[in-house]
Amino acid sequence: MTNLGRISRTEVANQSVDLLPAREALALVNITNITAINLAIAVNAATIGSTASAAALQHVAAFQL
Repeated sequence: MTNLGRISRTEVANQSVDLLPAREALALVNITNITAINLAIAVNAATIGSTASAAALQHVAAFQL
């Protein structure tokens, strides 16, 4: 019988951990600019019995320096 997928206590005890530096120390500049644009125009002027509709897709972009 094999121990596939099992870890012994000795293997766990031999593991080590390294702490990461503080988030502020990882980058000198951390600027994120997020822009969302959603624009739609529908015009129904001086017409009888007609309809106007508009649909707009939204694009969101995020850039991090």
